[in-house]
Amino acid sequence: MIDLYTWQTPNGEKPVIMLEECGLPYELHMIDISSGAQKAPDFLAINPNGKIPAIVDRDGGGEQRVFESGAILLYLAEKTGLFLPASGPARVEALGWTFFQVGNTGPMLGQWHHFAMFADEKIPYAIKRYRDESLRVLGVLDDRLKDRDYLAGEYSIADIINFGWVRSGVSGLKDEGARDLTALMGWIERVGSRPAVKTALKKLDQAQRDAKPDAA
Repeated sequence: MIDLYTWQTPNGEKPVIMLEECGLPYELHMIDISSGAQKAPDFLAINPNGKIPAIVDRDGGGEQRVFESGAILLYLAEKTGLFLPASGPARVEALGWTFFQVGNTGPMLGQWHHFAMFADEKIPYAIKRYRDESLRVLGVLDDRLKDRDYLAGEYSIADIINFGWVRSGVSGLKDEGARDLTALMGWIERVGSRPAVKTALKKLDQAQRDAKPDAA
């Protein structure tokens, strides 16, 4: 059994989707980041960085903790042999687009969202910088998808890891030019229509409603 510690965010969605896609049994533990639960000692023992998501894999009698969403997806792909080629150029390509998200899609869109929506002081330079870089990154993904259905050819962890941030980013930046990224829009629909993705998002939404019923 795998214990998954997460919350309903673009980063928090990734391992839920992966676990559903792989058909692995898991138990969902909601870590309310709005209350600071990610800084509690019990969770810091799992992820010293104090951020979701994280997993503890108890299969085989031991306990393997894994934190950072990219590491979690890579771990689960190697554990199951699914959604990541075992070797060769196809594996390299999938890993490239996976870590493109780690270094670009998530950080840039996350910073834009923070400075545009949540920062106490609205700093035009920061908002413009991260908006422009977010649109550039989304454009790179759109160009990649103009002649293929998925980022690395076959559906892979590269698609799973990018999906939540891209979906959120396109929605937030739709009036800034993101709605014109038609290949990316088609990819969002393609990934989002997968049964495992639908199930994962539904489970996560219900778990968050149960965890915070006053916010439902």
